[in-house]
Amino acid sequence: MAPFTSQQQAENQFQLRLLLAFAAMLLGFVTLAARFAWLQVYQHEHFATLAQNNSITLSPIIPNRGLIVDRNGVVLAQNYSAYTLELTPYKIENLEQTLSQLAELVDINARDIKRFRKQAEESRNFESIPLKIKLTDDEVAKVSANIWRFPGVEVKARLFRDYPFKEITAHVVGYIGRINQKEMERLEENDELADYRGSTHMGKTGLEYTYEKVLHGTAGFEEMETDAGGRPVRTLRRVSPVNGHTLKLALDIELQKFAWERFGERRGALVALDPATGGVLAFISKPGYDPNLFIDGIDSQSWKDLNDDWKKPLVNRALRGLYPPGSTFKPFMAMAALETKFRDPNYTIPDPGYFSLPGSTHRFRDSKPSGWGSMSMFRSIQVSSDTYYYKLAWDMGIDRLEPQLAKFGFGSPTGIDLDGEARGVLPSKEWKRKRFAGKRYPEAARVWTPADVVPIGIGQGYNTYTPLQVAHAVAILANNGVVYRPHVVKEIENLKTGEITKVEPNPVRDNHPDPANIAFVKSAMEAVLKPGGTAARIGAGLSYRMAGKTGTAQVVQIKQGAKYNAAALAEQHRDHSWFVAFAPVEAPRIAIAVIVENGGWGASAAAPLAREVADFYLTGRKGEVSAPNSDAPSAQHVRADKNKPAAAPAEEVVE
Repeated sequence: MAPFTSQQQAENQFQLRLLLAFAAMLLGFVTLAARFAWLQVYQHEHFATLAQNNSITLSPIIPNRGLIVDRNGVVLAQNYSAYTLELTPYKIENLEQTLSQLAELVDINARDIKRFRKQAEESRNFESIPLKIKLTDDEVAKVSANIWRFPGVEVKARLFRDYPFKEITAHVVGYIGRINQKEMERLEENDELADYRGSTHMGKTGLEYTYEKVLHGTAGFEEMETDAGGRPVRTLRRVSPVNGHTLKLALDIELQKFAWERFGERRGALVALDPATGGVLAFISKPGYDPNLFIDGIDSQSWKDLNDDWKKPLVNRALRGLYPPGSTFKPFMAMAALETKFRDPNYTIPDPGYFSLPGSTHRFRDSKPSGWGSMSMFRSIQVSSDTYYYKLAWDMGIDRLEPQLAKFGFGSPTGIDLDGEARGVLPSKEWKRKRFAGKRYPEAARVWTPADVVPIGIGQGYNTYTPLQVAHAVAILANNGVVYRPHVVKEIENLKTGEITKVEPNPVRDNHPDPANIAFVKSAMEAVLKPGGTAARIGAGLSYRMAGKTGTAQVVQIKQGAKYNAAALAEQHRDHSWFVAFAPVEAPRIAIAVIVENGGWGASAAAPLAREVADFYLTGRKGEVSAPNSDAPSAQHVRADKNKPAAAPAEEVVE
């Protein structure tokens, strides 16, 4: 009986285990079925979207950057296509090994590696970074044949920027460069990051910077279906980019080239404006630099060479260089006196060759030590009498002078469409108080003294302005007091629609000077280029009427009683040469300001250059203009002759 019971129990236990196993299996199948139902029925749309996203990629399409052309359509900044070898760091397991293996296929030098590492530090990890730009056809073929070996490595066709006129237009056109982290953050803050998808460069200086939004355009994108290996299968959707607009300038590249060539190896600046519109016809800062060096990161040696050069080629002298205006300031002093009715045009003073402060034995000497005798306002401009303007400044005082001179834009930015314009200094009592505030200066240094105004009368003392500001002032005078904002860009063209947006020359203000006063000063400036004037030789043979003013600005102070001897000074300590002019007098089409650094007398260096530029623009004639000869009745020749006594101290400066 016992064996039967034991067998029955064993069978029952086995059946129970089978039942439990079946129940477990059934529960498993039910769970799987429920899960399948959840995933495939209730979560179908969610996972279908994820699957779709896994097989679709969005590739940005970079817009073509807008061109920059001169007034006649000559291209000053252009694009060209070339292949680049690019790496996406997050897709590469061993970056050092990849770099080493790529170097066996492509000529990769230390500069390429250094630039790549620097850009990798500044860029986001998922962005592709150029390792080698402008690949040759042979290099493209080698890399393409081996691309399967290098995940995260691509050969891309990219547009590159080129500046065909190099240093001739560098300081006005500017250049583009790689977008750095700060710029990326700024784009993100301004909600502009979407427009820069795929872009690696943006404007850094000049027009490239000022008109960045106009030139860059808007990025497009391509929606691609890809396989499991990430290779494109087909294009699903394409949104074309909006290319950048073309900038058409008021600048004439032929005039720019001519002025650049005539400068030769000298340093300085030249600004030529159209008085009737404010359009910039020429904008020279000499020396310059090749902006193409900066597009993809300048190498350390080139950067060092540019920074160590004592001639400072990176400084935009026309826009940021601050210089005392010298005697080019005198016509504006005359206008201040006439407009306030402080001086009658017929008022004359004795000119013994110096001016002494009342009650003082100190003398502010004239550039002509023997003096000019009786001096009228007209003749004071024609022969550039210092004594006349020492006394005029003293008699008027800074409170009368400052607001009148400010009408010509002195001491204020012109508002030109270039970034970084220097303000200049039109001194006043308030300016001096702020300038010398702080513990470094004693209280007495902050107080305006009556003597401070005397050298200002001849464009020395605290006066400092940019060549652009001086040209702007001359243009205002030439245009009878009507003020236009200087502008480089004349038109903006939308190549897609053909729409042209013109930079309309609307007057900023009208000073409404007395027409008789304007006519008087213009006539005196025209006499500067006639027999008896400081630039008589420059005016010889003119086929049109030109008005101008020479100027010589002192760089270093000469001790009281000492003689100025240019040969004994280092080049960078010699006087600057200035000349301002406009022509034709009856209907001015060009206003020019030229400064030749350390060039000496205004009539000897700057004036011939201005005359040649005016000739070229108004007549198309590339004439040669000689420097004035020794018998011209100007103060310049007193200094130029080593055997004659020269003017002395800083406050007794010439012209």
